[in-house]
This record gives sequence, structure tokens and C-alpha cells, in this order.
Amino acid sequence: MSTALSSTTVPVRRRFKLGPGARGIKLLIPVLLLLAVFFLVPVLALLLRSIMEPVPGLQNYVELLGSQTYVRVFFNTFMVAGVVTLITLLVGFPTAWLLAIMPKRWSQVMFAILLLSMWTNLLARTYAWMVLLQQTGLVNRVLMAIGVIDEPLTLVNNLIGVTIGMTYIMLPFLVLPLHATLRAIDPSTLRAAAICGASRWQALRLVLLPLALPGIASGALMVFVMSLGYYVTPALLGGTGYMMLAELIAQLVQSLLNWGLAGAAAFVLLVVTLGLYAVQLRYLGGGRSGMGDR
Repeated sequence: MSTALSSTTVPVRRRFKLGPGARGIKLLIPVLLLLAVFFLVPVLALLLRSIMEPVPGLQNYVELLGSQTYVRVFFNTFMVAGVVTLITLLVGFPTAWLLAIMPKRWSQVMFAILLLSMWTNLLARTYAWMVLLQQTGLVNRVLMAIGVIDEPLTLVNNLIGVTIGMTYIMLPFLVLPLHATLRAIDPSTLRAAAICGASRWQALRLVLLPLALPGIASGALMVFVMSLGYYVTPALLGGTGYMMLAELIAQLVQSLLNWGLAGAAAFVLLVVTLGLYAVQLRYLGGGRSGMGDR
């Protein structure tokens, strides 16, 4: 009897366990703090400076979007980014497809070469292209030696030099996601198209390209967005005639100390980038593989 009474007097302690959702939120707290400190706070500070300096208001945005000089810089930025993205697509899609169908041994070698170019210092690669593209460089000498041209071409300090240099730098960023998408496509799909009487062009246009569209979109968006904010290569290969937005922001901050106008330009670029990403999420689902929905 005493044993029963003593057992009833012992307090029962219950441990409340967090559910999997709450544990997941706790694990996300360091990441959210990191994003807040190193991304959200600087962006908000930039926005505040763009509307508070030199006086409160939207005069920086009015000047940025109303000046013909600044509008031309915006035009140069989007034109160069668009041209680089298009040429990178034209070069990168056959490259990614070749890597997808090559034997594994040769594919690994090609991937090593591709990754090696990414690991090389960006400034060194840009200076290398300056040497190759100058009037006495290897490109002009080879073209003159084989009789394609009679006199050296001007390939630096213009759009041609910027396009060549940036396409070379951006190519791996398109090939890597596109290669993953192409590898996920079942080869029997193309064989079935051929059995049904489709020509190679029809199989490419009606079968391969639609299935590879998510990878094309994600790679093209990455190249376009990175090209919008590129600084080193356009500054060295393009000259002042093709100034891009990143160069303008650097000049506004370093030379003119105009943080308000520089903040407005940077914030406009950020809004455009987020808008493009939102469009991709809306229409392409963030680049999901086309084979996963079938």
C-alpha cells in the first residue's frame, strides 16, 4: 500500500520534443542570419543612400534614368550581356551535347580542360586575350598568314574584344548546367524520333531542344546576370566607348564620391536581376529538368 502511495506522489516529468519542422527552422537560423548580415543589410543601406544622398528624394533615380549618358550606359550593359549570352548559347550547346555523348574517358579530359579555365585567375585570362587580340597578336597574324585579311583588325577596345573575352569566361557557366540536363535525357527518345521518320533537324528542334529548355534557360540566365555586373573584362577589352554599368558605379564611387547615384545604379541592376529570376521561376519552374515532369 505504501509503495502504491509513494508511486503516486512522484512527479511525472514530460519532455516536449520539437517536431521536424521546428528543428528545421532552428537549423536555418545561422543561414538566415548570415544572409541578413551580408546581403539584406547592405542592400537596405544601399537603398537608403540612393534616396537620402545628397538630399532626401528620388532625384538620383531621375538623373540616372533621365540622362542620355547614363541611359547609353544601360543600353551598352544590356546589349553586351545579350550578345554574350547569345554567342555563349551558340557555342555552349554543341559543347555540352558533345560532352554528353562522348565516351566517359574523353569527356573527363574535356571537363578537366573546361574546369581548368575556370580556376585560372580572371585578370590573367583577360590580359591573355589582350595579347592575343592586339594588332600584332596571334589572332591577327594567323588570319593574315592564311590570307583571310590583308591588314590587322582592331579587336580590342571595342565590342568584338568584349564579346570574345566574356564569351570565353562565361562558357563554363552555361556548359555545366546544360550538360547535366542533356545527360538526363534518355537517348532512346532520340532513337524513337528517328524511327518515327524525324530527320536530324526535326529531332533537334522538336525533341532535344524542348527537353533541354530548362537547362538552357538556367544557364542563359546565369550568363546574362553575371554579364550585367561584370567589370574587369569590359574595362580592359572594351575601353571607354563601351562603358558598362559596373564601370560606371566604380567611377561614381572612386572618382566622384557620388554614393547616392552609385547606389541608385546598383539598386536598379539588382531589381532587374531579381525580376529576371522571377520570370524564370514563373515560366520555367527554376530550371527543373524536363525529364522529371514526364
